[in-house]
Amino acid sequence: MSGGNGGKLTNQKVLSFIQSAEPGKKLADGGGLYLLILPSGNPTWQIKYRIDKKEKTYSIGPYPTLTLAVARAELRQAKALIKEGKDPVMNRRINKATTIASSENDFKAIASLWLSKQQPDWSVDHFKKSARALERDVYPFLGKLPISEITAAIVAKVLEDIDKRGVRETADRISQHMNGIFKYAQAKALCRDNPVPAAREILPRKKISKHMPALLEWTELGDVLRRADTARLSPSVRMAHRLLAFSSARIGNVVDAEWKEFDLYSEQPLWVIPREKLKVSVRPIDLRIPLSHEITEELKRWQTMTTAKGYVFPSPTGGKHIGRESIEKVYRVTLALAGKHAPHGWRSSFSTLARDNGFARDVVELALDHANDNEVARAYDRGERFNERIKLFNWWGKSLAQAQLGAKIIPFNKAA
Repeated sequence: MSGGNGGKLTNQKVLSFIQSAEPGKKLADGGGLYLLILPSGNPTWQIKYRIDKKEKTYSIGPYPTLTLAVARAELRQAKALIKEGKDPVMNRRINKATTIASSENDFKAIASLWLSKQQPDWSVDHFKKSARALERDVYPFLGKLPISEITAAIVAKVLEDIDKRGVRETADRISQHMNGIFKYAQAKALCRDNPVPAAREILPRKKISKHMPALLEWTELGDVLRRADTARLSPSVRMAHRLLAFSSARIGNVVDAEWKEFDLYSEQPLWVIPREKLKVSVRPIDLRIPLSHEITEELKRWQTMTTAKGYVFPSPTGGKHIGRESIEKVYRVTLALAGKHAPHGWRSSFSTLARDNGFARDVVELALDHANDNEVARAYDRGERFNERIKLFNWWGKSLAQAQLGAKIIPFNKAA
Protein backbone atom coordinates (compact mmCIF):
# COMPACT_ATOMS: atom_id res chain seq x y z
CA MET A 1 0.00 0.00 0.00
CA SER A 2 1.27 3.47 -0.79
CA GLY A 3 2.05 5.72 2.10
CA GLY A 4 -0.11 8.41 3.65
CA ASN A 5 -3.62 8.39 5.01
CA GLY A 6 -5.31 10.11 2.09
CA GLY A 7 -6.44 13.70 2.10
CA LYS A 8 -6.28 14.97 -1.50
CA LEU A 9 -10.04 15.10 -2.01
CA THR A 10 -12.83 17.35 -0.81
CA ASN A 11 -16.54 16.63 -0.81
CA GLN A 12 -16.98 19.08 -3.71
CA LYS A 13 -14.34 17.29 -5.81
CA VAL A 14 -16.07 13.97 -5.14
CA LEU A 15 -19.46 15.33 -6.24
CA SER A 16 -18.00 16.91 -9.39
CA PHE A 17 -16.26 13.64 -10.31
CA ILE A 18 -19.43 11.56 -9.90
CA GLN A 19 -21.42 13.95 -12.14
CA SER A 20 -19.05 13.62 -15.10
CA ALA A 21 -17.15 10.33 -14.70
CA GLU A 22 -17.83 7.25 -16.81
CA PRO A 23 -17.93 3.63 -15.51
CA GLY A 24 -14.46 2.32 -14.70
CA LYS A 25 -13.02 5.74 -13.83
CA LYS A 26 -11.22 6.23 -10.49
CA LEU A 27 -10.64 9.25 -8.26
CA ALA A 28 -7.71 8.81 -5.83
CA ASP A 29 -7.59 10.31 -2.35
CA GLY A 30 -4.15 8.98 -1.46
CA GLY A 31 -2.80 6.15 0.64
CA GLY A 32 -4.43 3.60 -1.67
CA LEU A 33 -7.97 4.94 -1.19
CA TYR A 34 -9.98 5.80 -4.30
CA LEU A 35 -13.55 6.18 -5.52
CA LEU A 36 -14.50 3.86 -8.40
CA ILE A 37 -17.46 4.23 -10.76
CA LEU A 38 -18.93 0.74 -11.18
CA PRO A 39 -20.39 -0.55 -14.49
CA SER A 40 -23.82 0.17 -12.99
CA GLY A 41 -22.82 3.83 -12.66
CA ASN A 42 -22.81 3.71 -8.85
CA PRO A 43 -19.72 5.05 -7.02
CA THR A 44 -17.99 2.92 -4.39
CA TRP A 45 -14.93 3.28 -2.18
CA GLN A 46 -12.03 0.84 -2.57
CA ILE A 47 -8.55 0.44 -1.15
CA LYS A 48 -5.60 -0.94 -3.09
CA TYR A 49 -2.97 -2.58 -0.87
CA ARG A 50 -0.18 -5.15 -0.87
CA ILE A 51 0.33 -8.03 1.52
CA ASP A 52 2.80 -10.89 1.13
CA LYS A 53 4.02 -9.07 -2.00
CA LYS A 54 0.61 -9.48 -3.63
CA GLU A 55 -1.57 -6.58 -4.73
CA LYS A 56 -5.16 -6.82 -3.50
CA THR A 57 -8.34 -4.74 -3.47
CA TYR A 58 -10.52 -4.08 -0.43
CA SER A 59 -14.03 -2.78 -1.21
CA ILE A 60 -15.29 -0.56 1.59
CA GLY A 61 -18.78 0.35 0.43
CA PRO A 62 -20.92 2.71 -1.68
CA TYR A 63 -20.90 6.49 -1.70
CA PRO A 64 -22.77 8.46 -0.34
CA THR A 65 -23.81 5.78 2.19
CA LEU A 66 -20.19 5.85 3.29
CA THR A 67 -18.92 9.43 3.33
CA LEU A 68 -15.41 10.56 2.53
CA ALA A 69 -14.65 10.80 6.27
CA VAL A 70 -15.85 7.25 6.90
CA ALA A 71 -13.81 5.93 3.96
CA ARG A 72 -10.67 7.54 5.38
CA ALA A 73 -11.36 5.99 8.79
CA GLU A 74 -11.65 2.58 7.08
CA LEU A 75 -8.32 3.24 5.37
CA ARG A 76 -6.65 3.88 8.72
CA GLN A 77 -8.08 0.63 10.14
CA ALA A 78 -6.93 -1.32 7.09
CA LYS A 79 -3.39 0.10 7.37
CA ALA A 80 -3.29 -0.86 11.07
CA LEU A 81 -4.28 -4.46 10.22
CA ILE A 82 -1.66 -4.71 7.46
CA LYS A 83 0.97 -3.42 9.87
CA GLU A 84 0.07 -6.38 12.12
CA GLY A 85 0.43 -8.74 9.18
CA LYS A 86 -3.33 -9.23 8.77
CA ASP A 87 -5.19 -9.15 5.50
CA PRO A 88 -8.17 -6.68 5.74
CA VAL A 89 -10.30 -8.79 3.38
CA MET A 90 -9.64 -11.99 5.33
CA ASN A 91 -10.20 -10.17 8.63
CA ARG A 92 -13.64 -9.00 7.43
CA ARG A 93 -14.58 -12.55 6.43
CA ILE A 94 -13.54 -13.82 9.86
CA ASN A 95 -15.57 -11.11 11.62
CA LYS A 96 -18.62 -11.91 9.51
CA ALA A 97 -18.32 -15.62 10.30
CA THR A 98 -17.92 -14.80 13.99
CA THR A 99 -21.03 -12.62 13.93
CA ILE A 100 -23.06 -15.38 12.28
CA ALA A 101 -21.77 -17.93 14.80
CA SER A 102 -22.63 -15.59 17.68
CA SER A 103 -26.19 -15.14 16.43
CA GLU A 104 -26.60 -18.91 16.24
CA ASN A 105 -25.33 -19.18 19.80
CA ASP A 106 -27.30 -16.32 21.32
CA PHE A 107 -29.36 -16.99 24.44
CA LYS A 108 -32.70 -17.25 22.65
CA ALA A 109 -31.40 -19.78 20.12
CA ILE A 110 -29.96 -22.01 22.84
CA ALA A 111 -33.07 -21.61 25.01
CA SER A 112 -35.21 -22.74 22.08
CA LEU A 113 -33.10 -25.87 21.68
CA TRP A 114 -33.36 -26.58 25.42
CA LEU A 115 -37.14 -26.13 25.37
CA SER A 116 -37.44 -28.54 22.42
CA LYS A 117 -35.44 -31.08 24.39
CA GLN A 118 -37.79 -30.76 27.39
CA GLN A 119 -41.04 -30.80 25.40
CA PRO A 120 -41.53 -34.61 25.20
CA ASP A 121 -41.33 -34.89 29.01
CA TRP A 122 -43.56 -31.92 29.84
CA SER A 123 -47.31 -31.45 29.67
CA VAL A 124 -48.58 -29.19 26.89
CA ASP A 125 -49.70 -26.62 29.45
CA HIS A 126 -46.35 -26.57 31.28
CA PHE A 127 -44.43 -26.22 28.03
CA LYS A 128 -46.58 -23.28 26.87
CA LYS A 129 -46.25 -21.50 30.22
CA SER A 130 -42.47 -21.95 30.28
CA ALA A 131 -42.06 -20.70 26.71
CA ARG A 132 -44.29 -17.68 27.42
CA ALA A 133 -42.38 -16.82 30.60
CA LEU A 134 -39.04 -16.78 28.77
CA GLU A 135 -40.53 -14.76 25.91
CA ARG A 136 -42.00 -12.21 28.33
CA ASP A 137 -39.32 -11.85 31.00
CA VAL A 138 -35.99 -12.99 29.58
CA TYR A 139 -35.67 -12.67 25.79
CA PRO A 140 -36.15 -8.88 25.69
CA PHE A 141 -32.98 -8.53 27.80
CA LEU A 142 -30.84 -11.61 27.06
CA GLY A 143 -32.27 -12.98 23.82
CA LYS A 144 -29.71 -11.53 21.41
CA LEU A 145 -26.66 -11.81 23.69
CA PRO A 146 -24.10 -14.57 22.98
CA ILE A 147 -24.68 -17.09 25.74
CA SER A 148 -20.94 -17.26 26.46
CA GLU A 149 -20.89 -13.53 27.27
CA ILE A 150 -23.75 -13.47 29.80
CA THR A 151 -22.53 -12.86 33.35
CA ALA A 152 -24.05 -13.43 36.78
CA ALA A 153 -24.66 -9.67 37.10
CA ILE A 154 -26.73 -9.64 33.90
CA VAL A 155 -28.83 -12.63 35.00
CA ALA A 156 -29.24 -11.14 38.47
CA LYS A 157 -30.69 -7.93 36.99
CA VAL A 158 -33.31 -9.95 35.08
CA LEU A 159 -34.31 -11.92 38.18
CA GLU A 160 -34.36 -8.80 40.36
CA ASP A 161 -36.69 -6.98 37.93
CA ILE A 162 -39.11 -9.93 37.99
CA ASP A 163 -39.04 -10.13 41.78
CA LYS A 164 -39.76 -6.39 42.07
CA ARG A 165 -43.15 -7.05 40.48
CA GLY A 166 -44.04 -9.06 43.59
CA VAL A 167 -44.03 -12.42 41.78
CA ARG A 168 -41.31 -14.34 43.60
CA GLU A 169 -42.58 -17.70 42.38
CA THR A 170 -42.23 -16.54 38.77
CA ALA A 171 -38.66 -15.41 39.46
CA ASP A 172 -37.86 -18.82 40.98
CA ARG A 173 -39.37 -20.72 38.05
CA ILE A 174 -37.51 -18.62 35.50
CA SER A 175 -34.23 -19.02 37.36
CA GLN A 176 -34.74 -22.81 37.24
CA HIS A 177 -35.33 -22.66 33.50
CA MET A 178 -32.28 -20.45 32.97
CA ASN A 179 -30.19 -22.82 35.06
CA GLY A 180 -31.21 -25.68 32.77
CA ILE A 181 -30.44 -23.61 29.66
CA PHE A 182 -26.93 -22.75 30.83
CA LYS A 183 -26.23 -26.36 31.83
CA TYR A 184 -27.31 -27.41 28.36
CA ALA A 185 -25.00 -24.79 26.83
CA GLN A 186 -22.12 -26.04 29.00
CA ALA A 187 -22.70 -29.59 27.81
CA LYS A 188 -22.57 -28.31 24.21
CA ALA A 189 -19.34 -26.39 24.95
CA LEU A 190 -21.09 -23.12 24.11
CA CYS A 191 -20.19 -21.45 27.41
CA ARG A 192 -17.74 -22.15 30.18
CA ASP A 193 -19.61 -20.93 33.24
CA ASN A 194 -23.19 -21.13 34.52
CA PRO A 195 -23.96 -17.69 36.03
CA VAL A 196 -27.38 -18.61 37.45
CA PRO A 197 -26.42 -20.05 40.90
CA ALA A 198 -24.55 -16.86 41.79
CA ALA A 199 -27.29 -14.64 40.30
CA ARG A 200 -29.94 -16.30 42.48
CA GLU A 201 -28.35 -14.67 45.52
CA ILE A 202 -30.00 -11.40 44.45
CA LEU A 203 -33.40 -12.84 45.39
CA PRO A 204 -34.51 -12.53 49.03
CA ARG A 205 -34.64 -15.72 51.05
CA LYS A 206 -38.00 -17.44 50.85
CA LYS A 207 -40.00 -17.61 54.01
CA ILE A 208 -40.65 -21.15 55.11
CA SER A 209 -44.33 -21.84 54.62
CA LYS A 210 -45.94 -25.23 54.35
CA HIS A 211 -49.30 -24.03 53.09
CA MET A 212 -50.81 -21.24 51.04
CA PRO A 213 -52.71 -18.79 53.28
CA ALA A 214 -56.42 -19.60 53.35
CA LEU A 215 -59.51 -18.41 55.21
CA LEU A 216 -61.57 -21.17 56.78
CA GLU A 217 -64.63 -19.33 58.12
CA TRP A 218 -67.76 -18.78 56.05
CA THR A 219 -68.10 -15.20 57.27
CA GLU A 220 -64.55 -14.39 56.10
CA LEU A 221 -65.04 -16.06 52.71
CA GLY A 222 -68.30 -14.18 52.22
CA ASP A 223 -66.49 -10.93 53.00
CA VAL A 224 -63.86 -11.70 50.34
CA LEU A 225 -66.55 -12.28 47.73
CA ARG A 226 -68.40 -9.08 48.63
CA ARG A 227 -65.28 -6.93 48.58
CA ALA A 228 -64.18 -8.39 45.24
CA ASP A 229 -67.61 -7.55 43.79
CA THR A 230 -67.21 -3.86 44.64
CA ALA A 231 -63.51 -3.60 43.76
CA ARG A 232 -62.34 -2.01 40.50
CA LEU A 233 -61.35 -5.08 38.50
CA SER A 234 -61.26 -5.83 34.80
CA PRO A 235 -64.25 -7.98 33.75
CA SER A 236 -62.00 -10.94 32.84
CA VAL A 237 -60.17 -10.87 36.17
CA ARG A 238 -63.44 -10.52 38.12
CA MET A 239 -65.05 -13.51 36.39
CA ALA A 240 -61.88 -15.61 36.68
CA HIS A 241 -61.89 -14.91 40.42
CA ARG A 242 -65.50 -16.14 40.62
CA LEU A 243 -64.74 -19.37 38.77
CA LEU A 244 -61.68 -19.88 40.95
CA ALA A 245 -63.77 -19.62 44.12
CA PHE A 246 -66.72 -21.73 42.98
CA SER A 247 -64.71 -24.48 41.23
CA SER A 248 -61.69 -24.65 43.59
CA ALA A 249 -59.60 -25.40 40.49
CA ARG A 250 -55.94 -24.51 40.23
CA ILE A 251 -55.31 -20.93 39.18
CA GLY A 252 -53.32 -22.03 36.14
CA ASN A 253 -56.28 -24.02 34.84
CA VAL A 254 -58.63 -21.10 35.44
CA VAL A 255 -56.65 -18.48 33.50
CA ASP A 256 -55.97 -21.01 30.72
CA ALA A 257 -59.62 -22.19 30.49
CA GLU A 258 -61.19 -22.46 27.03
CA TRP A 259 -64.88 -22.34 26.15
CA LYS A 260 -64.68 -25.73 24.43
CA GLU A 261 -64.06 -27.28 27.88
CA PHE A 262 -67.45 -26.12 29.21
CA ASP A 263 -70.89 -27.69 28.85
CA LEU A 264 -73.25 -25.18 30.45
CA TYR A 265 -76.57 -26.42 29.09
CA SER A 266 -76.74 -30.12 30.01
CA GLU A 267 -78.75 -31.35 32.97
CA GLN A 268 -75.52 -31.35 34.95
CA PRO A 269 -73.24 -28.54 33.70
CA LEU A 270 -69.56 -29.50 33.57
CA TRP A 271 -66.10 -28.10 33.15
CA VAL A 272 -63.86 -30.81 31.68
CA ILE A 273 -60.16 -29.99 31.97
CA PRO A 274 -57.95 -32.07 29.61
CA ARG A 275 -55.45 -34.23 31.46
CA GLU A 276 -52.50 -32.68 29.60
CA LYS A 277 -53.33 -29.34 31.25
CA LEU A 278 -53.33 -30.79 34.75
CA LYS A 279 -50.60 -31.09 37.34
CA VAL A 280 -51.32 -34.72 38.21
CA SER A 281 -50.39 -37.13 35.43
CA VAL A 282 -50.99 -40.51 37.10
CA ARG A 283 -54.70 -40.44 36.27
CA PRO A 284 -55.45 -41.33 32.63
CA ILE A 285 -58.76 -39.45 32.41
CA ASP A 286 -59.69 -35.78 32.18
CA LEU A 287 -60.90 -33.91 35.26
CA ARG A 288 -64.67 -33.35 35.32
CA ILE A 289 -65.75 -30.52 37.60
CA PRO A 290 -69.53 -30.39 38.20
CA LEU A 291 -70.64 -26.77 38.08
CA SER A 292 -73.15 -25.53 40.62
CA HIS A 293 -76.23 -23.58 39.53
CA GLU A 294 -74.73 -20.35 40.91
CA ILE A 295 -71.51 -20.34 38.86
CA THR A 296 -73.22 -21.85 35.80
CA GLU A 297 -75.60 -18.90 35.54
CA GLU A 298 -72.70 -16.46 35.88
CA LEU A 299 -70.73 -18.26 33.16
CA LYS A 300 -73.74 -18.18 30.83
CA ARG A 301 -74.01 -14.42 31.27
CA TRP A 302 -70.26 -14.06 30.78
CA GLN A 303 -70.41 -16.13 27.60
CA THR A 304 -72.91 -13.71 26.05
CA MET A 305 -70.44 -10.88 26.74
CA THR A 306 -67.53 -12.62 24.96
CA THR A 307 -67.00 -14.30 21.61
CA ALA A 308 -67.86 -17.66 23.24
CA LYS A 309 -64.82 -19.04 21.44
CA GLY A 310 -61.21 -19.48 22.42
CA TYR A 311 -60.12 -18.50 25.92
CA VAL A 312 -62.78 -17.83 28.56
CA PHE A 313 -60.81 -14.94 30.06
CA PRO A 314 -59.16 -13.04 27.19
CA SER A 315 -56.49 -10.54 28.09
CA PRO A 316 -57.59 -6.88 27.83
CA THR A 317 -54.02 -5.99 26.77
CA GLY A 318 -54.07 -8.08 23.61
CA GLY A 319 -52.48 -11.31 24.85
CA LYS A 320 -54.09 -14.73 24.63
CA HIS A 321 -55.56 -14.71 28.12
CA ILE A 322 -55.09 -13.02 31.46
CA GLY A 323 -52.13 -14.10 33.56
CA ARG A 324 -52.24 -15.66 36.99
CA GLU A 325 -50.30 -12.67 38.30
CA SER A 326 -53.25 -10.37 37.59
CA ILE A 327 -55.45 -12.42 39.95
CA GLU A 328 -52.71 -12.90 42.54
CA LYS A 329 -52.17 -9.12 42.67
CA VAL A 330 -55.91 -8.53 43.26
CA TYR A 331 -55.81 -10.77 46.32
CA ARG A 332 -52.50 -9.46 47.58
CA VAL A 333 -52.96 -5.73 46.92
CA THR A 334 -56.53 -4.75 45.97
CA LEU A 335 -58.21 -6.95 48.59
CA ALA A 336 -55.31 -6.61 51.08
CA LEU A 337 -55.25 -10.38 51.72
CA ALA A 338 -51.49 -10.88 51.70
CA GLY A 339 -50.69 -13.61 54.22
CA LYS A 340 -54.41 -14.29 54.79
CA HIS A 341 -55.93 -15.75 51.64
CA ALA A 342 -54.36 -16.49 48.26
CA PRO A 343 -56.08 -17.58 45.04
CA HIS A 344 -54.83 -21.09 45.73
CA GLY A 345 -56.34 -20.78 49.22
CA TRP A 346 -59.82 -21.57 47.87
CA ARG A 347 -58.68 -25.17 47.47
CA SER A 348 -57.74 -25.33 51.15
CA SER A 349 -61.01 -23.65 52.17
CA PHE A 350 -62.96 -26.10 50.01
CA SER A 351 -61.11 -29.14 51.36
CA THR A 352 -61.35 -28.17 55.04
CA LEU A 353 -64.99 -27.04 55.05
CA ALA A 354 -66.14 -29.97 52.91
CA ARG A 355 -64.60 -32.53 55.25
CA ASP A 356 -65.91 -30.62 58.29
CA ASN A 357 -69.38 -31.05 56.77
CA GLY A 358 -69.06 -34.80 56.41
CA PHE A 359 -67.88 -35.28 52.82
CA ALA A 360 -65.57 -38.30 52.43
CA ARG A 361 -61.88 -37.64 52.10
CA ASP A 362 -61.62 -39.58 48.82
CA VAL A 363 -64.44 -37.55 47.31
CA VAL A 364 -62.75 -34.28 48.23
CA GLU A 365 -59.33 -35.44 47.02
CA LEU A 366 -60.77 -36.55 43.67
CA ALA A 367 -62.65 -33.26 43.36
CA LEU A 368 -59.37 -31.37 43.80
CA ASP A 369 -57.52 -33.79 41.47
CA HIS A 370 -54.92 -34.55 44.10
CA ALA A 371 -52.56 -37.44 43.52
CA ASN A 372 -53.95 -40.44 45.36
CA ASP A 373 -52.16 -43.70 46.03
CA ASN A 374 -55.48 -45.42 46.63
CA GLU A 375 -56.23 -47.29 43.40
CA VAL A 376 -59.75 -48.01 44.59
CA ALA A 377 -60.43 -44.28 44.91
CA ARG A 378 -59.21 -43.77 41.36
CA ALA A 379 -61.43 -46.56 40.08
CA TYR A 380 -64.49 -44.87 41.62
CA ASP A 381 -63.76 -41.66 39.68
CA ARG A 382 -66.37 -42.49 37.03
CA GLY A 383 -68.75 -44.26 39.40
CA GLU A 384 -70.31 -43.40 42.76
CA ARG A 385 -67.68 -40.83 43.59
CA PHE A 386 -68.69 -38.63 40.68
CA ASN A 387 -72.29 -38.49 41.88
CA GLU A 388 -71.00 -37.56 45.32
CA ARG A 389 -68.85 -34.88 43.76
CA ILE A 390 -71.92 -33.41 42.10
CA LYS A 391 -73.50 -33.11 45.55
CA LEU A 392 -70.26 -31.66 46.90
CA PHE A 393 -69.99 -28.88 44.31
CA ASN A 394 -73.70 -28.05 44.47
CA TRP A 395 -73.38 -27.70 48.25
CA TRP A 396 -70.22 -25.60 47.87
CA GLY A 397 -71.79 -23.25 45.32
CA LYS A 398 -74.93 -22.73 47.37
CA SER A 399 -72.90 -22.21 50.56
CA LEU A 400 -70.62 -19.61 48.99
CA ALA A 401 -73.60 -17.72 47.59
CA GLN A 402 -75.21 -17.70 51.07
CA ALA A 403 -71.94 -16.60 52.67
CA GLN A 404 -71.66 -13.71 50.22
CA LEU A 405 -75.16 -12.58 51.21
CA GLY A 406 -74.23 -12.87 54.88
CA ALA A 407 -76.79 -15.64 55.41
CA LYS A 408 -76.34 -18.54 57.78
CA ILE A 409 -74.82 -21.62 56.12
CA ILE A 410 -77.06 -24.68 56.21
CA PRO A 411 -75.01 -27.80 57.13
CA PHE A 412 -74.86 -30.51 54.48
CA ASN A 413 -77.56 -33.14 54.82
CA LYS A 414 -76.21 -36.54 53.75
CA ALA A 415 -79.70 -37.97 53.49
CA ALA A 416 -80.84 -35.34 51.00
